[in-house]
Amino acid sequence: MRAHAERVAARRPLYAKELERGLEAFFMPRRTTCPWCASPHLSVRLRTRDHLQGKPGTFVVEECLDCGHLFQNPRLSEDGLRFYYRDCYEGLGEATMARLGSSPPAKRLYRSRARALVPFTRPSQWLDVGTGHGHFCAEARRIHPDTVFHGLDRGEGVELALGNGRVTVAHQDSFTGLAARLAGRYDVVSMFHYLEHTTAPREELRAAHTVLEPGGHLVVEVPDPRSSAARMLGRWWGPWLQPQHLHLIPRDNLCRALDREGFTVIATDRRGPHVPTDLTSAAANALTALLPSGDVPWLPQRPGPLTRSVRALALAAAAPVLLVLFGLDSLLAPFARRTSLSNAYRVIARRN
Repeated sequence: MRAHAERVAARRPLYAKELERGLEAFFMPRRTTCPWCASPHLSVRLRTRDHLQGKPGTFVVEECLDCGHLFQNPRLSEDGLRFYYRDCYEGLGEATMARLGSSPPAKRLYRSRARALVPFTRPSQWLDVGTGHGHFCAEARRIHPDTVFHGLDRGEGVELALGNGRVTVAHQDSFTGLAARLAGRYDVVSMFHYLEHTTAPREELRAAHTVLEPGGHLVVEVPDPRSSAARMLGRWWGPWLQPQHLHLIPRDNLCRALDREGFTVIATDRRGPHVPTDLTSAAANALTALLPSGDVPWLPQRPGPLTRSVRALALAAAAPVLLVLFGLDSLLAPFARRTSLSNAYRVIARRN
């Protein structure tokens, strides 16, 4: 605990300096047209906060009334992306994300994703875009033992993946910036819950077309903004994940975009990609909104002993409830996967 407090204290001056500029510096100007179809007919779908880390700010998701695309508006600027991603997957958040990525439910999900390609190809070289710490590649190798896995990510986690032997080659760069140097090198490219984080999803699809050999396969998995759970749970729905998710793309929109970019869609699936945590994550989001903040570096000072005690007691009291909800999510999963409650979808496309 003391070591954590010291790490937080060491980061506090950096956050204070950035926040002096005001939150406006973290956002681009608001768009007046849909970034997917250029329609001017937009409607606010929700206003919410950062439930994952509790960093300051209000985030708006708007919906195009013509094509159904949903997007953060105004969108985070490059400075904003750096601010809100910092200490989430790396730094202070690295240990937590490592535990989640190596948990048994996560490993089962990774193996399910890897098996999705079995009917279509026996890959030789596979590029996992947005690989993080490379946990997917480590599990996918069990399904595809003869495949060489490369990882690409803008964060430092990809170098950890290389050091831990989860990937053979690590690319720490933007996919669109690196694509020309990787042209035609891969027979599979995967984007598992990556595309929704990007500023320009269509450019990412073009990059995938560039790095794939003719006949190669692209597999994309993203949250489904048309899930009934999104309507039922409102701003507490976990896959909104503001401010990180910049675009939430309906399945038909993605399939049409792939067709325009030179792919043929060969399979779609809403069952396998469902992550059975909707009730749990919604309750956790509501809980974090109600509780006082913990010791985090974007607050000007460490909370006092009373505040820390209240938070610890509330978390302890809520733990059994969250466990019950997690069990309920698991029990409902077979039903959710077969209905509109599924919270994600997968598309597999072949490069023409």
